[in-house]
Amino acid sequence: MLHGEAGAASKAVLRLPEFRYLICANGLGSLGGRALVVVIGYQVYSLTKSPLALGWLGFFEALPAISLALFGGHVADRSDRRRIVLFTQTVSVLCVLGFALLSTQTHAAVLYGLYLIIFIAGIARGFSDPASSAFEAQVIPREVYVYAAGWSSSVSLGCSIAGPVLGGVAYGLVGVRNTYLLLAALYALSLFFTSRIAPKPVPIPEPGESIWQSIAVGVRYVVHTQVIISSMALDLFAVLFGGVMALLPIFASDILKVGATGLGFMIAAPSVGALLAALWSTHRPPIRHAGSNLILSVACFGVSIIAFALSRNFLFSLGALFFTGVFDGISMVIRRSIMRLMSPENMRGRIASVSSIFIGASNEIGAFESGIAASLLGTVRSVWIGGIVTLLVVAITAAAAPKLRRLNLEAHQSPPQEE
Repeated sequence: MLHGEAGAASKAVLRLPEFRYLICANGLGSLGGRALVVVIGYQVYSLTKSPLALGWLGFFEALPAISLALFGGHVADRSDRRRIVLFTQTVSVLCVLGFALLSTQTHAAVLYGLYLIIFIAGIARGFSDPASSAFEAQVIPREVYVYAAGWSSSVSLGCSIAGPVLGGVAYGLVGVRNTYLLLAALYALSLFFTSRIAPKPVPIPEPGESIWQSIAVGVRYVVHTQVIISSMALDLFAVLFGGVMALLPIFASDILKVGATGLGFMIAAPSVGALLAALWSTHRPPIRHAGSNLILSVACFGVSIIAFALSRNFLFSLGALFFTGVFDGISMVIRRSIMRLMSPENMRGRIASVSSIFIGASNEIGAFESGIAASLLGTVRSVWIGGIVTLLVVAITAAAAPKLRRLNLEAHQSPPQEE
């Protein structure tokens, strides 16, 4: 597509009212969610001074989310996806209100209460992630998926930049309880914008297909589609071993000594880089050589992680985190486009559920792995070793997945021809 045509298509996406509601809902959810990472992470580390306690946060959210994801995908392909999203967003509001209530308590059981609410939020995620991804694909016309991916990522990432700063500053100015109440209001606004989107058709299931058969069909499709499974696996292992976000409270408190406010800026830095990459992608999506672009971006992500681990200067550390975001942002746009363009409509929920398992394993289980590795190896050593492992993962994926290396998404933008 010519540059002028790409710019027109990019602007046309924003003229769709329901897409505007969607990006408002996603953006507010990102704003609240990223602020919540700062607040609960700093609160837990303040209570325990334990990197392993931070790892348990990820574990207690990931366990139910991953366990229920495949069933959640089955439900999303047989139910009103909009209704599932609204219900799970309501649960998110209630969970944050629960955090606010617990923050008024001072006894030792507060930590276990926080873990319990995180576990409940993980149950909701098991259903919300597949339904949200499938519902988004119903809202956006296929011919503008790639441009919508750029805009969606840009808005969510823009809010993700403000979110950590908001969480860190609010924590310091108004205290943990009032910060949680503010975040609950943001989640409620996200729920409101989602409610403005009209219901979409419920997919027609295969007659006589059992739950287990339905789940197996989705898993087989992912496993047998090399581009999808290899892109998921690349992201999984790169973030699983190269992720550093769960350990940032330790860097902020003990290594760089910049406190909760500095932690907010550190968590925001990758989002700044990812936002710039996503905004660039709204006009020049990296789809012509999508596979090679994806592989290269993940390799550069690993190099940036190593640079961050070795830094003792706050500004240099922010720069390294910024570049992790740039390369992750490119990867995000490509992976989202692969999911939208290569998933059949009646299987989107199940395919998204497999993706959510990979994402949950890479993020929350990755946070748990980071906590264990930091406890055993030391925080700094565990991070730079993780960056090296990421580079090894990239090399293995590039060798084992030739279809991903040669992937050109331009050929997939047009709707498939009916037989």
